[in-house]
Amino acid sequence: MSHRDEYIAKMKLQIDELNASVNKLELDAHAAKKGAQAKYNEEIGKLRVQSQLAIDKLDELIAAGESSWESMVLETEKVRDAFVRSFHYFKSQL
Repeated sequence: MSHRDEYIAKMKLQIDELNASVNKLELDAHAAKKGAQAKYNEEIGKLRVQSQLAIDKLDELIAAGESSWESMVLETEKVRDAFVRSFHYFKSQL
């Protein structure tokens, strides 16, 4: 497996694990009180948008040629990091 393939697999795993955590929070939101439930659902919706951005950026990275690989790695990491920060912030507010 090449360095590129390993990197892509690692990034995909990180995004998948974060999405699994978001899914768990979503289940917890269903058990929340009605007033809190609406706020949870709104925030989870925002996390889903960031998740999709991370997935889309990973897809771009997979399709990137060698000439744009390095810059795409940086862009992908920024999007992933934003998703991680948003998740941790939301979780800290619970």
